[in-house]
Amino acid sequence: MAFIHPYLDHGRPIAFAHRGGASAAPENTMRAFQDAVDLGYTYIETDVHATSDGVLVAFHDEDLNRTCGVNATIAESTWATVSQARVNGTESIPLFSELLNTWPHIKINIDCKSEQALVPLIQALEEYNSFERVCIGSFSDKRLQKIRQHFGEKLCTSMGPREVAQFVAGAHSPIPLPQSSRAQAAQVPVKQGPLPVVTPKTVGWAKKHNIAVHVWTIDDPVEISRLIDLGVDGIMSDDTRALKDVFLSKNIW
Repeated sequence: MAFIHPYLDHGRPIAFAHRGGASAAPENTMRAFQDAVDLGYTYIETDVHATSDGVLVAFHDEDLNRTCGVNATIAESTWATVSQARVNGTESIPLFSELLNTWPHIKINIDCKSEQALVPLIQALEEYNSFERVCIGSFSDKRLQKIRQHFGEKLCTSMGPREVAQFVAGAHSPIPLPQSSRAQAAQVPVKQGPLPVVTPKTVGWAKKHNIAVHVWTIDDPVEISRLIDLGVDGIMSDDTRALKDVFLSKNIW
């Protein structure tokens, strides 16, 4: 029997609250994550950056402009400065450790957004010994390689850009899964530009290679339903209520 990482050992498709569920509360805030938990979500998705003094925060953008109206980057600001910013004018920016400590039963999907965040993220995972609770993704193959080399197979990771390209190509030709790939999940959009990514062939290829397929970011109930029927292993959505409703209708909540 193929090994299933504890993070992925869910028994049914996974409903992910993307950034906590940005449709119900300001994204990547404790209020958003609490709303998802109150709805019954057991998987949340977030992003991490590190401040200039090495503090790991749950935040998507590299700067504070869009969500906080502050003209500053996280990487060039101290935690003392970042801690004073307010998302949508009301919500503080969470420490990554707050997510781990506040909901010890919750599993967290983490997009490592910057090279500066890599060492603090590794330190946090070591400190909390939270390998069954986390999956790490990144749009940087280099960052993923570094974190895999550090932790080995005890850490669940998703595919980087190079592996996603191999994933799509492999589904349409007899290309085997590269032995260098150590990803347990493909976390992908339905399509990349004009190129379809999530298709019957790619989902079938993934199942053959014991790779979970998680699709982002899907808010339309009809599309959520279609993807579940296609056989994907998880959906990430900003609309946590719509996602829950579809899962309930299919008896997979």
